[in-house]
Amino acid sequence: MFFKKKQEPENLKEVLRQFGDLKKDLEKLTQGLENLKKDSKVHIQKVGIVRYNPFSNVGGDQSFSIALLDNNKNGVVITSLYAQDSNRVYAKSIKQGQSEHSLSDEEKRAIAKALE
Repeated sequence: MFFKKKQEPENLKEVLRQFGDLKKDLEKLTQGLENLKKDSKVHIQKVGIVRYNPFSNVGGDQSFSIALLDNNKNGVVITSLYAQDSNRVYAKSIKQGQSEHSLSDEEKRAIAKALE
């Protein structure tokens, strides 16, 4: 546990020991922070959403495309197309901001918003 309540040092030897303990604690914290920085690059950090109405007979912008990307521009774009009698959902993988699959204009806009 970091920053334990410690007794006041009584001599120089104890002061030096406490500094050594603090140095070890700081090294552990620094390493933990570096690990978090490294890991966070693959967490979702960039989000872009576009709502729209692809069908003239359905009111409102019920359909959407959402891009969920990490710091490396990798992730997924999910599209939901809402119609009066159905709802379809599509997912396409994204690598470095691009997809192997053809993208709709709305999906491209969602990715662009995420990358802004």
